Amino acid sequence: MKAPKWLAAVKFDEKGLVTAVVQDAGDGAVLMVARMNREALLETWRTRRGVYFSRSRRKLWRKGEESGNEQEVLGLFLDCDGDAVLLRVRQKGGAACHTGHRSCFHRDMAGDGLEVRGRPVFDPGQVYKK
Repeated sequence: MKAPKWLAAVKFDEKGLVTAVVQDAGDGAVLMVARMNREALLETWRTRRGVYFSRSRRKLWRKGEESGNEQEVLGLFLDCDGDAVLLRVRQKGGAACHTGHRSCFHRDMAGDGLEVRGRPVFDPGQVYKK
C-alpha cells in the first residue's frame, strides 16, 4: 500500500519517533501519551487500531495485545508543528493504563504528594503474565 501524502509532514525525532497523545473521543479525557515510529503510525492509520513503539522493548506495541483493552481510532490528527499526533479513540475494556486505570493520568499532584484518583478497572497482576 502506498504511503499517504500527509506522512511527509510528520517530523519524526532523531530516533525516528513522534509523540502520540491519546484522547477519549467521547468525553475528551487524555488517556495516555506514547511514542510512534513510522511503522506504528502507518499501521494505526491502516487498521484504525492504536499501535505504538515501545522504547523499552524496542518493538511495536499493539494496544490491547495482552490486556484486550484495544483502542479503536476514530480520528488521527497532526499538530501545527508536525511533531505530535493526536489519536481520538474509543477505548475498549475501559482502561488505557497498564496499571488498570482508565487513564495514565490518574495521579493528582495535589499539595505535597500524589493522590490517586479513581480505581483500577482491572488487576494488572491478573492480566499481564511476565
